[in-house]
Amino acid sequence: MKNSKNITIILFLFFIFNLISFDSVKAQQEQYISKDYFRIMFYNVENLFDIYDDSLKNDDEFLPNGVKYWNWDKYNQKINNICKVIIAVGGWKPPDIIGLCEIENRYVLEGIVKYTPLSKLNYQIIHKESPDRRGIDVGLLYLEDRFTPIDYQAIAINFPNNPEKKTRDILYVKGFTKKQDTLHIFINHWPSRWGGQLESEPNRIIVASVLRNKIDSIINDNLNSNIIITGDMNDEPENESVINTLGANINYDNISNKQLYNLSFYLKDNKGLGSYKYQGEWGILDHIIVSGNLLMKEQPLYTSLEDVHIFKKDFLLEKDNTHFGYKTFRTYIGFKFNGGYSDHLPVYIDLKWE
Repeated sequence: MKNSKNITIILFLFFIFNLISFDSVKAQQEQYISKDYFRIMFYNVENLFDIYDDSLKNDDEFLPNGVKYWNWDKYNQKINNICKVIIAVGGWKPPDIIGLCEIENRYVLEGIVKYTPLSKLNYQIIHKESPDRRGIDVGLLYLEDRFTPIDYQAIAINFPNNPEKKTRDILYVKGFTKKQDTLHIFINHWPSRWGGQLESEPNRIIVASVLRNKIDSIINDNLNSNIIITGDMNDEPENESVINTLGANINYDNISNKQLYNLSFYLKDNKGLGSYKYQGEWGILDHIIVSGNLLMKEQPLYTSLEDVHIFKKDFLLEKDNTHFGYKTFRTYIGFKFNGGYSDHLPVYIDLKWE
């Protein structure tokens, strides 16, 4: 009965957004009923601000009298666009966990889960204000009948050579799936490349080292830990911060439960995909990294290279007149309201039970 109720809700939501045709309903429904998996998605939603002035944040750009004339109608369009993306990523089974970045505060997260059609799914929120000067944070949404948090921590970042510098915390959440598997989930948004990739790289290396220390403590406590690291690292899988400091391997031979593996590199190297387009080139800034334990099929909960995805659907893209092909359909182009979604594409991974 509960599954039927969930299917009805998702069917209703899909028809609202015209994301599927009636002909595909039966096939989608059969897939939903016959396959159980745990889906985790991450989405950089690009500047989801409320419309109110916060004197402690540099949010002036996104105010009704700011340079982008951010107002209630644009805000509502933005949160409903995000809702549409979440529903589409979920298919006939909404994502169990959603990591988000570039959100201003808890208010905008509540806007997504309470004041869009997602309200019918009862997502819960984990969020803590970070010290980022623009006021943008990371957050996590979860379905409480699929995941039970038992602990969470906002991991602060300190820059030894620049104590005044601020950036987003790393959000760490530990919890159980409905089958009592323990998951360690990290939602990231590393410092930007403002000023140049090489010039800004030391900032991301510091964040990666903080994250690596936390990972080491988890693995030292339990070698078979299920760790999922996701987020916008503002670096590619081959960059120093990710491959060396964090230690996210891009070679998938001889899997070890002591190691981390960057599954996003597989999408880039083997399938030519990217989550972000810059100067005409698609790249991977939005990562999904897992502990080796999750790549061992003999484990109760596992995943594979084929279970990680970039969600690159037509409605998230528009024609790229400057370069070629298509680019992300953004909310703004410069100061002009474009009515789109984000400058990043969502990424997601499915975990399966043996």
